[in-house]
Amino acid sequence: MKPVLLPSDYLAQCYSEKYSEAHHKFKLQCSNAVGLSHYQEFVYPQTGPNAEPLATSIAWHGNPNAEKVLVLQSATHGVEGFAGSAIQLDTLQKITEHTLASDVAILYIHAINPYGFAWLRRVNEQGIDLNRNFVDFTQSLPDNPGYAQLAENLLPEKISEMKSASQSLDAYRKIFGQQALESAISGGQYQFAEGLFYGGTEPSQSRRHLQQIITDYNLGQRKRVAVIDIHSGLGPFGYGEVICDHPPGSAGVSRARQWYGESVTEPALGNSTSVPKQGLIDYLWHPLGEQVCFVTLEFGTYSIEQMFDVLRQDHILHRNSVDWSTSETQKIKSKIRKVFYPASADWQEMVLLRGRQCVRQALQGLTNLI
Repeated sequence: MKPVLLPSDYLAQCYSEKYSEAHHKFKLQCSNAVGLSHYQEFVYPQTGPNAEPLATSIAWHGNPNAEKVLVLQSATHGVEGFAGSAIQLDTLQKITEHTLASDVAILYIHAINPYGFAWLRRVNEQGIDLNRNFVDFTQSLPDNPGYAQLAENLLPEKISEMKSASQSLDAYRKIFGQQALESAISGGQYQFAEGLFYGGTEPSQSRRHLQQIITDYNLGQRKRVAVIDIHSGLGPFGYGEVICDHPPGSAGVSRARQWYGESVTEPALGNSTSVPKQGLIDYLWHPLGEQVCFVTLEFGTYSIEQMFDVLRQDHILHRNSVDWSTSETQKIKSKIRKVFYPASADWQEMVLLRGRQCVRQALQGLTNLI
């Protein structure tokens, strides 16, 4: 039997079973990290399912005046925070002030959507998908006629009606194709507040926090900024896909390929597991200028059909007040947790090793100013 690359006790140090544990581990690791110059929290008025407090944690590792910054962000999609939090903890433990160049720093944004993390939801406290919330709300909101056509059958009145309602989804797929179906469902919609992949009608509090972080840490004035936003749920099991939504042919795409290699994919070109989407968090960072390179690090789990199925169940469940203790709630929460966080040792190990590789590539790119 071959030895494991990462022992089980180390995996247990990095991974958590729930949001409150992840928050505690991150805060504790920050208190012990050498070279950490700043730590703060944005506390939310909402609480978790067991009345636990919710917060986004921000930590600065390295020279406060560094010209080049790597931003590591987790839990944009709440329940996907297990992988991102683990990579952040692993990075905190492996990187010290002596391994960072004097003009390079790391900014950790831990659990930007703590509500979704705690409640095992992909959305925030308003049912908003944070990764569809970055549109200009002073303008006409994007239209998604495909979602409008499918809305009623995507979320029927009862979970027991989902199977029969799915016939219309199959019919849509047969007429327009799988990619069109995925775009209609997950591309982003701004009409159905209780629906899937809803972008909202105004900036969410997490969006406002991110804007405040960019201002407080002068990220728009740094010489170079690399952002890695960590997600899970799309693609082959355990594979970490580097997805770039900078415009095709742009400096951002060119830099992403220089740093992360030829495995970088572009939804706009149709070579990614992700279809093009509206309102992405990327669009907060792109306007800062060509000094920014933003990528999504997406770790695969199971099929997209399984993901859509459990998200439908979760949205139907949350139409009404949720009793966390019931068997129905726990059954659905167990499913959604597994779809975004399989928690097997092989998956956990693959995530950390790929995370290390991408962090190393980003830091090398920043250090060498590629």
